[in-house]
Amino acid sequence: MTASPIDRSPMDRTPTDRTPTTAGPTRRSPIARVLGSRRERLAESQPPLAGRVVAYVVLFVLGALVSLCGCFVQSLWQPGGLLLALAATAAVFYGGLRLTGTKLGAGAPMIGWFLTLLVLMTPRPEGSFVLAADGASYAYLFIGSISGVICATLPTRSGFGFGAPGPKR
Repeated sequence: MTASPIDRSPMDRTPTDRTPTTAGPTRRSPIARVLGSRRERLAESQPPLAGRVVAYVVLFVLGALVSLCGCFVQSLWQPGGLLLALAATAAVFYGGLRLTGTKLGAGAPMIGWFLTLLVLMTPRPEGSFVLAADGASYAYLFIGSISGVICATLPTRSGFGFGAPGPKR
């Protein structure tokens, strides 16, 4: 004869017969409330194809603008400017992912961001350049790139085909 869940010690209980010790709704962290859970993100409906194509173009331009502004802000106001530029960069990447529901939604602003940085890193004939070779600039490049890769690898509503319908789940 097996012991009832009440007779067993808390360490012997299985996950199915554990009861919460507090009665009431579970509290979510502020980040979880803003970003949503994985289940909530995957349950959102996807915008139509024409809307996504327009969004990709707008996100590409927005990524380029954030890159341009971030280059000046991160060098102008140290260290707060660097944090502001990185926050704006990550917000554009994550916003593109959530707006379109595809990995290309995070990739389009990342492409615009990176191409603009390539242009800004080249030295001019006068000897000046926009993105200096210092620690803050390297941090902006590295952490901004990492945030783009993180956003592009988050779970999305579509399959792998960059917006093409995936297999039924």
